[in-house]
Amino acid sequence: MLTWFIRRQIDQFEQSYGYDASYVRHLLEVSPKAVMLFNKATQLGRFCQGVPKDVFFVTKIAGVLHEDCGPCVQLGVDMAEQAGVPHTTLRALITGNLNELPEDCRLAAQFAEAVLAHDPKADELRSKLEAKFGALGIVSLACALTAARIYPTMKYALGFGKACTRVKVGGAPVDRHYATPNAA
Repeated sequence: MLTWFIRRQIDQFEQSYGYDASYVRHLLEVSPKAVMLFNKATQLGRFCQGVPKDVFFVTKIAGVLHEDCGPCVQLGVDMAEQAGVPHTTLRALITGNLNELPEDCRLAAQFAEAVLAHDPKADELRSKLEAKFGALGIVSLACALTAARIYPTMKYALGFGKACTRVKVGGAPVDRHYATPNAA
């Protein structure tokens, strides 16, 4: 009964976002307990308090950009669009044109990249973001960044991370910047 319910949730998710969740189906077949734990872990990425939605999603997508070549990035973009993040912000992030981002989003993208690179600049960027959004905002950004990496990591570890796709923003293809965006 539980697996039937989880399959139905996966079906709904795939239909809502046009996303192939075969790796989650595989995980469910192998271990329903593992899929439930995976779901709990991914809930971390829904914690968004103390920061504007655009800053939250820029951080989240920057994390996914670091890990994935398309489908998970597209999912993040679709969710950001649904939350009202401007297309100009999403295009600038995907193309790596961080100077075109609003200031708070640029700081968030630079922070995400510095954290992922274990760059000492992360401390300075964190201080700037914390001055704007407080400790709760930093916790939200840390949750977004951490959770963003869970999906592609699971997908690739299970052998399902083989489909690179072109990302679309507002229905139009965007040339993705495949190297990590410049955190300078």
